[in-house]
Amino acid sequence: MYSHQVLDHFEHPRNPGTVSSPDAVAQLENPVCGDILKLTARISQGRFTEIKFLAKGCVPAMACASALAEFLEGKTFAEASALKREELVGKLGGLPEASTHASHLAMDALTALVRSAAK
Repeated sequence: MYSHQVLDHFEHPRNPGTVSSPDAVAQLENPVCGDILKLTARISQGRFTEIKFLAKGCVPAMACASALAEFLEGKTFAEASALKREELVGKLGGLPEASTHASHLAMDALTALVRSAAK
């Protein structure tokens, strides 16, 4: 049902936890399924130098959060903003149709994090 990449990110998440004294924070919840994603980041010279996530939810939600955090580390705000949902899903080897909500939550959290970082 889930790709190898989804299961790998779920079983071995990248960048879990919270950044101490973060420069940017975003937390969103999917009111339909109850998934929650919190991103915390340290920023230097317009780049995400450290990023971590906390997630509560289904396997795809955890995998999307992990893949997103892994992708964002070292990226500029412009590079982060240019990420498309389809690219994130591609990094995970695809998601079942019923699990696409997880990628939308991750992308919405990314948008909120970039807004928080730009303040």
